Amino acid sequence: MKFPRRKFLQLAASAAAFPVVSRGALRAAWALDYPNRPVKILSGFPAGGAVDVVARLIADWLSQNLGGQFVVEDRAGAGSTIATEDMVRSPPDGYMLLLTNAANAINATFYAHLNYDFVRDSVPVAGIMGVPNVMVVGKDVPAHTVAEFIAYAKANAGKVYYASPGNGTSPHMSAELFKLMANVPLLNVTYRGMGGGAYTDMLSGRVQVAFDNLPGSMGYIRSGQFRALGVTTAVRSDALPDVPTIAEFLPGYEVNAFYGLNAAKGTPPEIVERLNKSVNAALADPTMRKKLADLGGMMLPGTPADFGKFVAAETDKWAKVIHEANIALME
Repeated sequence: MKFPRRKFLQLAASAAAFPVVSRGALRAAWALDYPNRPVKILSGFPAGGAVDVVARLIADWLSQNLGGQFVVEDRAGAGSTIATEDMVRSPPDGYMLLLTNAANAINATFYAHLNYDFVRDSVPVAGIMGVPNVMVVGKDVPAHTVAEFIAYAKANAGKVYYASPGNGTSPHMSAELFKLMANVPLLNVTYRGMGGGAYTDMLSGRVQVAFDNLPGSMGYIRSGQFRALGVTTAVRSDALPDVPTIAEFLPGYEVNAFYGLNAAKGTPPEIVERLNKSVNAALADPTMRKKLADLGGMMLPGTPADFGKFVAAETDKWAKVIHEANIALME
């Protein structure tokens, strides 16, 4: 069928009168509608541990401030690698997020054959906070300082156990670095996470020490059930100002834990930005700041790129530590 030239020009002019919807505009509209169904935040550790605690605080904030439901799902195992792989393999639509933690930076080197590359296969969304790990002992352990614990461990070689939430986690690496620098023979007992079984065994005396993320053990410390001997950061924690750093006894010792959010690679940048702004608003809110600070947290506000650079730097740092300390890799 052929159109007369005048008719063709009239149709073309009519079409030009309608606005052109760009791909960017469609993505922006999609972001404005986000979330329109529940969003999962994956925690790679069991309920009750530090990662789970922080995930639930952030999920509650996002649910209240983004007009949708954010739910925490604990997928524990293999030092958070199970949850991480589930996230990077998920559809890149912002409906599955990961509560990122130091294990993600450590595992990049510690596990020789991961099925993903965390930096390559995910996008940073937002930093939440950095925290120290804290060296805690059960109340029946006869040590009140790091120096006393070192003497106790050496006098009881082969009988002193430490709890960790899996190989490659920051509590595990904190303990291994301590073993190396203090030259003490500690034995590793791994759990699916520090909540539940690990704390029960610490309380019963079956396990003597742990280098736990501070948010998970804070309640036990304040109740007197655990005794805090030292924090793993280079400076003391405002949440535990009377607890020395381990570096005060072992110069050069330092381990930092952190939390943030990541999404699958390809997640629309408008959704990433929407999430980032909401998390930053949480970190600026006095009530939320106090909740996180009470867990020993130092806020990590910034852009997605800022958090991406932070995770990349932590990944490089742990690669050097693992190789220099000759810590055995997992196959």
